[in-house]
Amino acid sequence: MIELARIELAEIEAARARIAGSVVRTPLVRLHVEDAPAEIYLKLENLQPINSFKIRGAANAVMLAPASARAKGLVTASAGNMAQGIAWMARELGVPATIVVPDHAPEAKLAAIERLGGRVLKVPYDAWWNIIVTSHLDGLDGLFVHPVQDPAVMAGNGTIGLEILQDLPDPDAIVIPYGGGGLTTGIASAVKALRPGTKIITAEPDTAAAMAAARAAGHPADVDYRASFVDGSGSRRVLDSMWPLVAPLVDDALAIPVAEVADAVRTLAERVRVIAEGAGALAPAAALSGRAGTGKVVCVVSGGNINLGKLAEILAGSSG
Repeated sequence: MIELARIELAEIEAARARIAGSVVRTPLVRLHVEDAPAEIYLKLENLQPINSFKIRGAANAVMLAPASARAKGLVTASAGNMAQGIAWMARELGVPATIVVPDHAPEAKLAAIERLGGRVLKVPYDAWWNIIVTSHLDGLDGLFVHPVQDPAVMAGNGTIGLEILQDLPDPDAIVIPYGGGGLTTGIASAVKALRPGTKIITAEPDTAAAMAAARAAGHPADVDYRASFVDGSGSRRVLDSMWPLVAPLVDDALAIPVAEVADAVRTLAERVRVIAEGAGALAPAAALSGRAGTGKVVCVVSGGNINLGKLAEILAGSSG
């Protein structure tokens, strides 16, 4: 069983074997931009079956659980990509999926959940956030998979780090969009075990830069959260349960202006024909700005689930 206090390399390697039939081994491609401050590479997790890295953690957590635990169905609390990951796995297993979402969740993401056969249960935001904080949900049968702080989810996420180092053994930095911390913890655990000199840098929208605030304060701190199209990253506060995990793994935390994220969405579409959601464009925005440093910089393009109307606005020149 995985210990929450640490994600061991052996657990990440086991996850790689466990999920091999459910996920895509995504490519690492070069982003060529004139006068770029670094040699920028893109890890294209938007090419996963659900267009997001979340399928990795969802698959590992579900497949690691006893068959008896998942027989009644799968449950998670998510308004976005983890919801789709759990719904995808439930469909593969032939069991029901119930997704608890905050009452303001975007209709485009709810429609995606329902296309995969998931049942959506809306609750007030405070009730939803309490599930995220406490990892507890009353009144629903099935295997509850936490979208962030489940160790099996983090081990699944860590397989991205293994793939990056296989394709590029000597990156100077890896930039990761920070939402709840599960992606960062997984990738950084793998990378720091195999190549400790590689810097781990997080990126958040400057409208919700909780990780940057926590590093500045030395502990989780509340921030003035403002919603933006970068809805898959950033938060009001770093989860207290995640702080001991991420704090020793992260070398720098960046707050990126939303307008720069929109610019990066356009750049990815123009230069590599990649569709990135806001969170997926955060790391490239950080690298293109020079904030992630020089040398070989890998950017995790975490997903591509962006509303097509919003994408059209951004491609037409909107700042987000």
